[in-house]
Amino acid sequence: MRHIIHIIAILISITCSSTFSINATHQPKLPPFSCGSSSTPPTRPYLFCDAGLPVRERARDLVSRLTLDEKISQLVDKAAAVPRLGVPYYEWWTEALHGLAFFDEAETGFSFDGVVKAATSFPQNILTASTFDADLWYRIAKVIGREARAMYNEGQANGLTIWSPNINIFRDPRWGRGQETPGEDPLLTAKYAISVVRGLQGDSSEGGALKDGHLQISACCKHFTAYDLERWEGYDRFTFNANVTKQDMADTYQPPFKSCIEDGKASGLMCAYNLVNGVPNCADYDLLTKTARGEWGFDGYIVSDCDAASLIFKKQHYAKSEEEAVADVLKAGMDLNCGTQLANYTNSAVSKGTVSVSDIDRALENLFSVRMRLGLFNGPPSGTYGKLGRADVCAPEHQELALEAARQGIVLLKNERKLLPLSKARKGSLAVIGPNANVSKTLLGDYSGPPCTTVTPLQGLMSYVEDVKFEQGCDTVNCSSADVKRAAELATSADHVVLVMGLDQTQETEYVDRKNLVLPGMQQSLIMSVAKTAKKPVVLVLLCGGPVDVSFAKNEAKIGSILWAGYPGQAGGRAIAEIIFGDYNPGGRLTMTWYPQDFVKIPMVDMRMRADPTSGFPGRTYRFYRGEKVFEFGYGLSYTTYSYKIVSVSQSKFDLKASSSTSDLGYVSVQELGPGSCDKARFSVIVSVKNKGKMAGKHPVLLFLRRTQYGGGVGSPMKQLVGFQPVRTDAKERVTVEFLVSPCEHFSSANDDGEMVIELGDASLVVGDEEHPISINCDKL
Repeated sequence: MRHIIHIIAILISITCSSTFSINATHQPKLPPFSCGSSSTPPTRPYLFCDAGLPVRERARDLVSRLTLDEKISQLVDKAAAVPRLGVPYYEWWTEALHGLAFFDEAETGFSFDGVVKAATSFPQNILTASTFDADLWYRIAKVIGREARAMYNEGQANGLTIWSPNINIFRDPRWGRGQETPGEDPLLTAKYAISVVRGLQGDSSEGGALKDGHLQISACCKHFTAYDLERWEGYDRFTFNANVTKQDMADTYQPPFKSCIEDGKASGLMCAYNLVNGVPNCADYDLLTKTARGEWGFDGYIVSDCDAASLIFKKQHYAKSEEEAVADVLKAGMDLNCGTQLANYTNSAVSKGTVSVSDIDRALENLFSVRMRLGLFNGPPSGTYGKLGRADVCAPEHQELALEAARQGIVLLKNERKLLPLSKARKGSLAVIGPNANVSKTLLGDYSGPPCTTVTPLQGLMSYVEDVKFEQGCDTVNCSSADVKRAAELATSADHVVLVMGLDQTQETEYVDRKNLVLPGMQQSLIMSVAKTAKKPVVLVLLCGGPVDVSFAKNEAKIGSILWAGYPGQAGGRAIAEIIFGDYNPGGRLTMTWYPQDFVKIPMVDMRMRADPTSGFPGRTYRFYRGEKVFEFGYGLSYTTYSYKIVSVSQSKFDLKASSSTSDLGYVSVQELGPGSCDKARFSVIVSVKNKGKMAGKHPVLLFLRRTQYGGGVGSPMKQLVGFQPVRTDAKERVTVEFLVSPCEHFSSANDDGEMVIELGDASLVVGDEEHPISINCDKL
């Protein structure tokens, strides 16, 4: 989606620790609604205003009353008002990836020039995901949805359809939008999608009933599918044809979307710009209708990424005319065009017979059904959601949750000789060096709005130490020039040094992929010069979304500690300082592999996941990558030490029964297992977790399946995540954690035909350094 976010202009007016106030006397304009008792013209007699009828019946009635021109005007994100029926203007395009994002000149998103001047800015998703805490994800999403509904009620939004979350797999470390995702693992991403969608839409984490009988807001999972390239070596996302095997599609790219729909019950789905195996995603009937709606039961609207519908003819040359492009997307199952293609060419497509009115009606029923599920055709806002307003945006508890998310997500990558935490004695001196140390907008990442308040790393550290001196070091994050001498002199004079380096949105963002995995420009040179002149080993803090090759820092004794803080949101500087000075024990774990610089030799356009030793292709992500790593998926340290023991496994040997003969090939098809086999195979794993240190802490316990022999059978992952649970322990405390495991879900991967199968033979359950052997066998029914 086009990145039209004017963050710089608005943030100029924000001081590094500014807080916005709300004018309690301001009278907001009423949000648009339909079917009220005072509506002009009167609409209550119409069936579409009868809230007691099924939503589909109401939507069908409304669509039946529209003229062809009125129908076409509803097929684009700027849905025109229909005054004669009391239907207001509606803007479908609203962003809230990790907090409410800016309103732009195209009237999308949220406006911050009314009574509400800011919204809670949570950490970028890649950092939030590193908590491995599904309940935290749900609570954050619930707050974002609550603030979105409050803004709508205050008249500072034209829609309640949020185009989030981004649940594409972070396949390649160079991808500029990897920061928006939960990481590289399909299971983790699927669980993230479920939590976020339920939170945004107002569902309970247990899947309970919706408040007031309607959605809080509508969530939209994107970008469907196999989308993870912006611009690389002459390729761009608008025309890129992703060649994806059925195998990789089934067990890597599709699982998050399947879970988003089946378990999260998302009401929105966005089809991506790119083609997959020669077919544009937004024109793929098998993808949108047969798979999403047919196999997964999707009940909602499907929107194109912005201008994607126009590309099908103009740039991808898949369609032979503008009208044919309209026909392709509507007949494939797309309902809404972000852009103007359908507004401009649907009428002529109908005239030429390439599109029927029934194709349009089908799309409109989906669109109006979602607006009705949001309660926008039930008269003026009422009930729990109707009462939300200015006091519910930037609420103290929301800001505290943003701080908590940053604390829990930050990952300690190195801590030689227990350099951290630093002493809280305020008498020492501290040198803070780096281009990311005091720039508030860097904390936010992309798709951001004005935060309620910001605390930069420099400000956070200043709250602990009286004598703090700051040197930017580099001119910008690009670090094309650096004042190494001044930075080194400052480091020499201080008791401790904290370097705050990394990336920002000039290096990685929408439409900006990285060419390298190393730190930009002279950053490495600056870090090493400072480290070698400092009195004591230095602390390196990295603000970045994607991984960087910091092997030099990992192996340098004078760099004692490394913290990865992602883009930690409005409270990021405070969270970083609390960790450095020991007021919070870090527990985050990486959700993506950190590769060495040599990985850039692999073309970004190679969509394969599995290694190919014959060609030297090393594979991708921790599940298949066979090369050297800087840091592994799931890696992270703490100020305490945890030990794990698998106390019990209710089943260690699985004798499955199947109707097919695939067991002769070393695997069994999940679909061909006997009745009840999947249910009978479910088992429990009890893990004992001991905090052996002197400091309380919270961290995620990760359970993996490891194959004894990799490379045989159907190319199952070397290692795959089975489950994760966050655990909080006091010093010296021992607790137990139970994992409920389903082999059909957690042990399966895809064969060459994209069929989910379970590889037979020996394997191990792994937690930390603890392993428990299991055996999987199969007999014919």
